[in-house]
Amino acid sequence: MTGSSASPAVGRALDVLVRLAEGPGPVRAATLARDLGVPRSSLYHILSVLVDKGFVVYLAGEQAYGLGVVSFEIGSAYLRHEPLERRAAPILRRLARTLGQTVHLGILHGAETVYLLKEQPTSGADVSLITDVGVRLPAHLTANGRAILAGSADAQLRALFPRRSDFITRTGKGPRTLAELRESLATDRERGWSEEVELVAPGLRSVGAAVYDHNGRPVAALSTTWSRFHERHDPTEVGEAMRSGAAKLTAAISGRTPQAD
Repeated sequence: MTGSSASPAVGRALDVLVRLAEGPGPVRAATLARDLGVPRSSLYHILSVLVDKGFVVYLAGEQAYGLGVVSFEIGSAYLRHEPLERRAAPILRRLARTLGQTVHLGILHGAETVYLLKEQPTSGADVSLITDVGVRLPAHLTANGRAILAGSADAQLRALFPRRSDFITRTGKGPRTLAELRESLATDRERGWSEEVELVAPGLRSVGAAVYDHNGRPVAALSTTWSRFHERHDPTEVGEAMRSGAAKLTAAISGRTPQAD
């Protein structure tokens, strides 16, 4: 596909992605064709390419299409760069100073948490952490990743964790199925922050809260980790502090925190 024939095809592919991004969930091909005014034969060809490249996922059970992992990564890519980190840094510094604990900014990369920024208290934190900048950990185990997953659409969860084998563990604890993950995320979603206890490493507890874009979709999260044997703060108080910090960062990037159901 070259020359003038390529431009309309590229435009239609982008239209498909925008339409899927605007909706509350997966969309059937017939609906896409009608909304976009595209012949079904052309649409199926476009969808086939998008699925092959990971931008779109086909959900056989619903006979519908949703955004794939690659779309999620591209959609939040600009927030992985310096502008987000600059806006987050003063918020993380205040939290680290107030809590006396190391605080992180992280994002999802596929089904993993990637840590972008770390701020430490002026006096040393009480634990040695493995969450240095650039480190990747399973998102379903970290408070940072779980905070983002809790605000993600169910179709996104299915795309990230299509197989039971995707639910690896580090300490023998944690969700082993998508149903178990959904159940634990429901609790996180209701209270507005996520928690993990000894899912990443023995003896450690973490809490995190999501940062949202202008559509109310999670694009990053703030989190903090400490020894569960040396509790200096009530976990609920820490969770609320992280939620408040995440709300400030959401506002700083012109985002919108969705209202709880």
